[in-house]
Amino acid sequence: MPRPAPSAPARTVPPAPGSLGAGLRHPVALLRWLWPAYMTPGRPGRGTTQQELRWIYTAWLGAFLLKMLGSSWDVSWHFKWLRDDLAPPHLLNSAGTAVVIALVVFHSYTGYGVDRRALRLMQAGIATFLVAIPIDILNHRINGLDITSWSPSHALLYIGTAIMLAGAIRAWWLYAAPGRVRDLVSLGLWLFFAENVVFPNQHQEYGVLSLRAYEAGETTAEQQLLDFAASQGQTPTMFMLPVPSWVHPAWLLCAGLLSLVVARKVVGLRWTATTVAGVYLAYRAVMWLGLVALDFPPSVLPLVLLVGAVCIDLAVTFRLPGWSAAPATAAAVYAAGRLQDAAGLLPPWNWSWESIALVLATFTALWTAVDLVARSRWLATWREPVEPGRATEPAPALGGAPTR
Repeated sequence: MPRPAPSAPARTVPPAPGSLGAGLRHPVALLRWLWPAYMTPGRPGRGTTQQELRWIYTAWLGAFLLKMLGSSWDVSWHFKWLRDDLAPPHLLNSAGTAVVIALVVFHSYTGYGVDRRALRLMQAGIATFLVAIPIDILNHRINGLDITSWSPSHALLYIGTAIMLAGAIRAWWLYAAPGRVRDLVSLGLWLFFAENVVFPNQHQEYGVLSLRAYEAGETTAEQQLLDFAASQGQTPTMFMLPVPSWVHPAWLLCAGLLSLVVARKVVGLRWTATTVAGVYLAYRAVMWLGLVALDFPPSVLPLVLLVGAVCIDLAVTFRLPGWSAAPATAAAVYAAGRLQDAAGLLPPWNWSWESIALVLATFTALWTAVDLVARSRWLATWREPVEPGRATEPAPALGGAPTR
């Protein structure tokens, strides 16, 4: 009788840190545990425990917190100094990007915490972002100053960030167990998504105060920045307020508030949109205080966003269709904008009836489209996880039941 083949020796895994805090205090020990415990090949849909999910998506939140802090500082920085590839806000943003890259590599190699669609979104998003970086650097080399948030190369950065966040939002919502943790992390991810969407509007929100200070003879910009702009044939108005006055309200409604409509429908909590908008504005207020304390230029805050968010939550709660809720929401936002504008705390808005009607019609069409997609058979199918690793991967060896 043939002897059975000897079994492979069991892989030795060091003991796990007792908590996230303990792991962060001893990063070398944390890596020595993480690598043999988790860096094994697998396919999307691989069994992942709830504790493992919390670790993974806490890292996602941390990565995007670094990116948000860096990008917020970056806008104010560019209204004071000439652009520098290695400026501190760029480095802070790059640190967050490095963590995101590591997470996407981790998901791609191991298959933990994602289904195939979520992973493809993450991969497409980070690829778009990485392609945009050299294009943006080349754009600055060719066009000189170009501090505007509205350039095509910057648009690629926003699009890449939005796609990778969509992947993280999808994966977390698929695999996290219902409860408070699931809701809080979802709100955090949607906060970063909404911040990324409304980010371009910060150019006008900083520019309106910077231009006002310049015209009063108390400019917040260094002279080298003003001299360089003049050498490029740009007036202060051109680089501080580079887009038409209809852009800020149109983008706030048709992109910013639309993202809150989607967040409210996906998360399902009664005050989802209001919470996301309120936390975003609170964050902007804290950053305002910090930046001003460091002698960087201030900005106005888009307080009208909170008015629109409250209208969205009320409309969805009372099941109002988009074709009726969107015009009422837009009217409330424009009315609040009038008040903020009268206080001198709003970038230039186009108050012509033609512009308002066009924004209202576009926002209504977009919200109605969201309603149609929410009821579609396609969305019901798309919500189902695609898990090639589920059928081939055994239950996790490190304890805990799979999430599904």
